[in-house]
Amino acid sequence: MKNLWLLLLWLLQLSCSSQIQEKINGVSFVGSREKVDQTHIDPVVAVNANYAAVMPFGFVRSLGSPNVVFDTDRQWYGETRAGAKQYIDLLRKNGIKIMLKPQIWVWRGEFTGDMMMQSETDWKTLEETYRKFIVTFAKLAEETKAEVFCIGTELEEFVKYRPDYWKQLIAQVREVYKGKLTYAANWDEYPRTPFWEQLDFIGIDAYFPLSESENPTPEELQIGWEKWKVSMMTFSEEKERPILFTEFGYRSMDYTAHKPWLVDYNKVQVNLGAQADALRVIFEEFWSEDWFAGGFVWKWFIHHDRSGGANDNRFTPQNKPAEEVIRSFYQNL
Repeated sequence: MKNLWLLLLWLLQLSCSSQIQEKINGVSFVGSREKVDQTHIDPVVAVNANYAAVMPFGFVRSLGSPNVVFDTDRQWYGETRAGAKQYIDLLRKNGIKIMLKPQIWVWRGEFTGDMMMQSETDWKTLEETYRKFIVTFAKLAEETKAEVFCIGTELEEFVKYRPDYWKQLIAQVREVYKGKLTYAANWDEYPRTPFWEQLDFIGIDAYFPLSESENPTPEELQIGWEKWKVSMMTFSEEKERPILFTEFGYRSMDYTAHKPWLVDYNKVQVNLGAQADALRVIFEEFWSEDWFAGGFVWKWFIHHDRSGGANDNRFTPQNKPAEEVIRSFYQNL
């Protein structure tokens, strides 16, 4: 009998350990004009993802505008509360776990990290409208039992100038949501983010520059990661929090690892192999590390059959060699 209890205890410990060490093998599931059905979820399952980031949006008119507008009938369905819930419900039915990641879009796609108010009144307005935006979706995260909730994405100036507000916001979110929290810091922002101790993951949008080569070799990419990887590992140990790549990815183009954050749709030469190599290296470099929690590929569109492809030089890995790289690594990890 004693040996049986020892065996059961060992099995329980093994189970708990495997749950703790499970990597987040995620895709960033882009909101669309319409509801999703099973045909939109099947490719996510087929690529062996165990998580999806669902991303409702709020909008501001300019970098200096203090009013966050969200959940309106002028938005795409997938960007609203109802749409996010419908996406989450169907993903969940397929065994996919969720990070709910509400984001801000500035008109014409200006960088959210540069948002800056010109008066105390405007800062107060931004704080209040952003609070309503985030708490609305934190409540949805609790309602749907999302495993992770992201309180913001690439908002460095907002964080820098209003740090007390963010600490209060985190406390308010904790009151309505009981799961894990993160913030998606830009790749060069995360060392200065002041509230990691209040969160569960150090979230990083991992668009680190790795190589200036037109067609970098895997060896060049590995060398390019060395300094960034050491810095992240040290930072993770210092803060006692795992690193989560809230976004990671590469465009399928020449110079893909030079400035991976580029989103302009210019006529850069398509390079499917460079994207595949860069993704393969990031998996090899990070997914075996204990201090690393996993990440979300940027980005995955619901209409898989008409997304990406051999002539596409954008971020999506769909219908490209990069998709097979992801499928293989997510299956084995």
